Amino acid sequence: MRRILTIADQDIQLEGRLLRIARPAGDSYKFIADPQPVLDGLRKSGTRVDLFTFMQKLPETEPKYPYPMEWDNFAALPVSTFDHWWTQQLGFKARNKAKQAEKKGVTLREVPFDDALVKGIWEIYNECPVRQGRPFSHYGKNIETVRKEEATFPESSIFIGAFLGDKLIGFIKLVSDETRTQAGLMNIVSMIQHRDKAPTNALVAQAVRSCAERGISHLVYSNFAYGNKQPDSVADFKERNGFLRINVPRYYVPLTSLGWAAFNMGLHHRFVDQFPEPLTAKLREFRNAWYNRKFQSAAEAS
Repeated sequence: MRRILTIADQDIQLEGRLLRIARPAGDSYKFIADPQPVLDGLRKSGTRVDLFTFMQKLPETEPKYPYPMEWDNFAALPVSTFDHWWTQQLGFKARNKAKQAEKKGVTLREVPFDDALVKGIWEIYNECPVRQGRPFSHYGKNIETVRKEEATFPESSIFIGAFLGDKLIGFIKLVSDETRTQAGLMNIVSMIQHRDKAPTNALVAQAVRSCAERGISHLVYSNFAYGNKQPDSVADFKERNGFLRINVPRYYVPLTSLGWAAFNMGLHHRFVDQFPEPLTAKLREFRNAWYNRKFQSAAEAS
């Protein structure tokens, strides 16, 4: 179950059937400056909410609210100027990749959210059913579904396109927080067939430039670490591009006795996070190999 409640002028997303957990819509992209009115509103809403969770935004890393909390993290890039990132923060290999994109004719620019962009994103999404060894969640969606999903947070979104000639071969959707102190990479996807041109590296470079021009002090690329998961190619990509792990408080506020029990027993975490990492790593390897064989066989049969 997933639904949106409007509480104290905030959109709150509610998930779960047995244990109902609420969080800000756009959690980790949008933040709540004063959580108390939201908590009061949830208690009076007439809808059972067991647990409310929210994160603290950058650059505030010390706990500032008197609620139960655990440490979460961002993969965050402190931004001052583009030149400082290019010469001091960016790794040597990533810098060469970004240069490679330019040499191979890839151009970058901010683009409006219009029909041309939606069509280009739809084509990127439907290029391949598997990415990073698992089914790609956007594959097979029709163009109107893509339009609806990409239209969220219109007032605080920045779209950046990577082009080969007139063709969109990669894009970023950046969403800034309410105070424009951090911007999160909500989407960053490039065409696999143009991987040799390193469009994703070029997109990150343009995202840094866009943040620097707007005075946005932190560019965020989701989490740096996920539970006990070992570093992978995505984590390596983040590190080579200058992203750091920055720990921030995540608060969990139980609103019912079930919420308190679930929080104390750790049931607010994903079930898979309870397994030892060596076991889950082996399971991921098996899953990736299975999906690769499955879709390769389907492609050969078509």
